[in-house]
Amino acid sequence: MPEIERLPENKNALFGKYELGRILGCGAFAKVYFARNVQNGQSVAIKVINKKKICGTGLMSNIKREITIMSRLHHPNIVRLHEVLATKTKIYFVMEFVKGGELFAKISKGRFSEDLSRKYFQQLISAVGYCHSRGVFHRDLKPENLLLDENGNLKVSDFGLSAVKDQNRHDGLLHTLCGTPAYVAPEILAKQGYDGAKVDVWSCGVILFVLTAGYLPFNDPNLIAMYKKIYKGEYRCPRWMSPDLRRFLSRLLDTNPETRITIDEILRDPWFRKGYKEVKFHEEHFGSSSWMKFDEAEKMTNLSAFDIISFSSGLNLSGLFDDPDSTAEESDRFVLAAPPDKLMERVEEIAKVEKLVVKRKKECGVELEGQEDNFGITVVVYRFTESLVLVEAQWRGRDGVNLWKNRLKPQLCAATSQETDSQVACD
Repeated sequence: MPEIERLPENKNALFGKYELGRILGCGAFAKVYFARNVQNGQSVAIKVINKKKICGTGLMSNIKREITIMSRLHHPNIVRLHEVLATKTKIYFVMEFVKGGELFAKISKGRFSEDLSRKYFQQLISAVGYCHSRGVFHRDLKPENLLLDENGNLKVSDFGLSAVKDQNRHDGLLHTLCGTPAYVAPEILAKQGYDGAKVDVWSCGVILFVLTAGYLPFNDPNLIAMYKKIYKGEYRCPRWMSPDLRRFLSRLLDTNPETRITIDEILRDPWFRKGYKEVKFHEEHFGSSSWMKFDEAEKMTNLSAFDIISFSSGLNLSGLFDDPDSTAEESDRFVLAAPPDKLMERVEEIAKVEKLVVKRKKECGVELEGQEDNFGITVVVYRFTESLVLVEAQWRGRDGVNLWKNRLKPQLCAATSQETDSQVACD
């Protein structure tokens, strides 16, 4: 059993209230623990976010958004946020404990029957429709973010910063650490802007396909090839799918967001309505604005899977889909297939050749300066998936932009491409 973090001032109880237990999941920036409320015996899950680890990553905006959203959602099929606590170094999300674990774990063992898939899908749509009616769009729906309670009911989780289980899976199905591009709608890839409700519906369609087929509808070891399949809507239904389900999936996975089925239309569809019972509940209104205050000076950069794909120039998707690309005047973002530590080593090697002064910036990036401090370049690396990273560069001074665009970035991309057979582009 992994070692459990505990606060020194209370041997077993966090804030004198919660007794931490086993680790349920962990990722680069957060750990999720099982815990018990010592005052009433209630079981909860507590997400512990280390402020030091997210310093400089721009993820504070995700945390703020998750608190705001989850504190205002109360639905039987959505994980409930009980309260948020904080110390100088950590943030604690106290959430409903969902005993059954991830839906991902179950589907990894094999596909579901059509009836069971329909049950889960009905609950998913109930939760998603509820969110949409309140102006909330999840944008990262996938089996890893869907939990099951002890009664087998689905619960939507992770409205912001995800807690990712630190497990290696070798079954060839849905491998992901921080959100897989396989669930991204085609309009995201085309960089045309997107309707949050429509992209959620697309993701729900991919989830339904996975539940009934046991594998992803759009998959390819080459990222760009997979994006092409998504953009063109190229998938095949297995022979065991019923004609009604195939028809329904074609409406969900319609590449045209304007004609894609809506939530209201889903609720009226014959395949969906079979055995459907509308979820009825008494909604409680509660807020979180007084729970805690964050440092407003924190840099805000949204790093959801959708935003990385939408704004990253490195995938060079504009060439595939005839959409003009754009890059901010003082910053640049692109995706590379390389381990973060190796990539940072390469940055430092290139900087040394270019005779730049290197100042390490914690674990996530480096600051580079000219010999006379007349220009500077900051390079930060974020893990996107198990094999991909997002590189973000910012600069000051004319020499800084020239050095980055004409020498540092081309050398970095060329050096990285020599070490991998990935065809992820670099502009």
